Amino acid sequence: MFQKENNRVLVHCCCAVCAGYPLEMLKASYEPLAYFYNPNLYPETEFNKRLEAMKTLCLYNQTELIVGEYDFKNYEKEMIDYKEYKEGSIRCHKCFEIRLRNACEKAKSLNIDKFTTTLTISPHKNFDTIKSIADELAKEYGITYLDYNFKKQDGFLKTMKIAKNLGFYRQNYCGCKNSLPQA
Repeated sequence: MFQKENNRVLVHCCCAVCAGYPLEMLKASYEPLAYFYNPNLYPETEFNKRLEAMKTLCLYNQTELIVGEYDFKNYEKEMIDYKEYKEGSIRCHKCFEIRLRNACEKAKSLNIDKFTTTLTISPHKNFDTIKSIADELAKEYGITYLDYNFKKQDGFLKTMKIAKNLGFYRQNYCGCKNSLPQA
């Protein structure tokens, strides 16, 4: 059996819908710790809905949940130069970098030497972009990025089934102010 101390992985989780399958899959080889850090979510009620679903998921699959600070104001300051960019652009790359950098910092503070992210399960997110950002951050922080493309082998369908079975709130947008559906 694996030693727990050396086998922990911090899993940046964007939402419970996306985290269901990755956390389940990782449990076969690791001790995943779910890290919910998403200052990009807007409005705060959206953050709270997603957080409640994450709490339910982590209780269901007995995974420890760590909740990062919701600091939308500072997030907006960091994103000021990207506010005019559309969904899927460099704005999203910067958002990934902010959240994954914070995940690296959290992993280091917990003496965890591995991290990954559930962002790669989305068919709307580019795996290679996320991997490139995460690899650079892993190198900078001296930790390992586990580059799972969770959407492979029907991962997205599997995570959607878990979300449906558990009755999770399912959002219809990425979560940031710029991705809000137009009325």
